[in-house]
Amino acid sequence: MNQPISPPTQRITALDALRGFALGGIFVVNIMVMSKPGGFTDGPAHSLVNAFFYDKFYVLFSFLFGYSLTMQFRSAERAKASPTARTVRRCLMLMAIGLLHIAFLFTGDVLFGYGVAGLALLAMSRLRPKVALIVAAVPFAVSLISITALNMLHVDLNMGASERASALAAMRSGWLDAASYRWDGFAGNAHFFLMFGLLNALPMFVVGMVAGKARLLEQPERYLPLLPRVQWIGFTIATPICVLAAVTDWPLAGPAHLVAPLLSAAYAATLLRLLHQYSAVQEVFAPAGKIAATNYIGQSLIAAILFTGYGFALAGELSDWTVLGLAVTIYAAQLAASAWYVRRHRYGPIEWVLRAATYGTLRPTETVRTQPG
Repeated sequence: MNQPISPPTQRITALDALRGFALGGIFVVNIMVMSKPGGFTDGPAHSLVNAFFYDKFYVLFSFLFGYSLTMQFRSAERAKASPTARTVRRCLMLMAIGLLHIAFLFTGDVLFGYGVAGLALLAMSRLRPKVALIVAAVPFAVSLISITALNMLHVDLNMGASERASALAAMRSGWLDAASYRWDGFAGNAHFFLMFGLLNALPMFVVGMVAGKARLLEQPERYLPLLPRVQWIGFTIATPICVLAAVTDWPLAGPAHLVAPLLSAAYAATLLRLLHQYSAVQEVFAPAGKIAATNYIGQSLIAAILFTGYGFALAGELSDWTVLGLAVTIYAAQLAASAWYVRRHRYGPIEWVLRAATYGTLRPTETVRTQPG
């Protein structure tokens, strides 16, 4: 029996634009460790990223993942297919892609953790919204307490000099040695990857799922009046705390982690307001969001060519500001390339693989009718 594939869900422009926007912030954070083991050294560039990017854009991306899951559920219901089976297959494929991403391109992959957290979200999908939010608050609280405790105890999680030198040598070596180093690093710290996914990403997944069930982003008349207040709260309350945490030695990592979602929400509110005022904003960001997974992997591939032994082996050779300039340039090129690509293709390569896994067919772009049997 062939599984029915429902007609494509009508795309939500706001969702695509937010996803495309988040890709840029995620890349700015990731390129710190893509370009140099242990990330940027202390200084203005490091403080800038910590204040305005770190812990801000994965929050938005996770929210959008949870929202999109509700759309997958609706699609399955229209096709009279099993939402559970589709979601499990999709999450398992995310985990598989994530493992390949880790081994060959970037140890800081999020797709594996998203796949695990997605399965946890599936288990919570039938909870009432208020109950789901209460449950989600538990792992977020654990994360907040842990970060605060580590900060108060002055626990240093940064690489030592010898570890940094070994990592740098591995990055500059041939692809097999580099892949082996990345895999060993992941295998030895897999519990931290899973912990990050469950404590940090899952709560945002749940918030996104609750918003998706309410179809919030599909009804501008509901969210537009709220956006000025969201901006005011985020920029007025969250920004000073995040800046102070980034530029001082005060024990503010916990409060900064607590208010980071508020600043993320302010970013999103700003983009949504611009989206409704200027059509060009949609044209710039939405195409990249339509093929977000392909762009995410593409960022790692480009960085690997630049910084590792796969290509130019520039790891540790460039200044932090030069690296940030490269991030902006690469992201701008992705926005332009995405606009060109989506005019000619319906799905990106990674999206095609995920869709094939979700629907359990190698013809994920076709509508297949259920056959007797």
